[in-house]
Amino acid sequence: MKTHLYNARWGKVRWFITRFGAMELVLKPLRTVLAPILLLFLKPPPFRFQNSQLVQFYHRYNMTWVSERGVEIPIARTYLEKVLPSAVLEVGNVLSHYGSVDHDVLDKFEKGSGIINEDIVGYHPDKRYELILSLSTMEHIGFDDESASNSADKITDAITSCLALLTPHGKLVITVPIAYNPELDELIRSHRLPAHRATFLKRGTSKTWVECSEAEALKCRYKSPFPYANAILVAEFTNH
Repeated sequence: MKTHLYNARWGKVRWFITRFGAMELVLKPLRTVLAPILLLFLKPPPFRFQNSQLVQFYHRYNMTWVSERGVEIPIARTYLEKVLPSAVLEVGNVLSHYGSVDHDVLDKFEKGSGIINEDIVGYHPDKRYELILSLSTMEHIGFDDESASNSADKITDAITSCLALLTPHGKLVITVPIAYNPELDELIRSHRLPAHRATFLKRGTSKTWVECSEAEALKCRYKSPFPYANAILVAEFTNH
């Protein structure tokens, strides 16, 4: 198995500085320590997503009030509530950090109870899923691991593998940050992701998110002017 850079000895610090900036080495621990107090005074604001009004999700783990997690979690839950847990696969262990989950979780690197430590490309279960979810995971493939292959090719292979695990008319939903992985951005820009529906959101202010066009999202930068993602893509793929 390839080593994930932020699981290697000292690699996590180097990776963190490269991806998020040296200042976050100070700010992230500070926010984490102050989270119990901050969350008493922060009111999660609403945002629009595909004609529905949702409320951002604030949680101390990974400081969701300063990152894209604040909108990713409620968006994911809108899809989950329509499908039985037994028919769901999550690629990348994210949702279990914010509450109990009953669906299958596949994560190549993260260890934990019930987590299937396999690569999605080589995963061949004896079942098919109505819904596969992947939150801010695809952008790391071939980019944050010690892989010699092209990141764009590995991402498209992962998506193809996910689609092969769906039931007829099943749905794959992924969220990815814009401007984190240049090869992924180029896949989006050149329309080489076979999504049937693409929804873009960008930050209006440090605490607000608004839907926007693809062109507007692709102009956004990562970790500027606000920490972490300043725009995300929510892409839906349907197995016909």
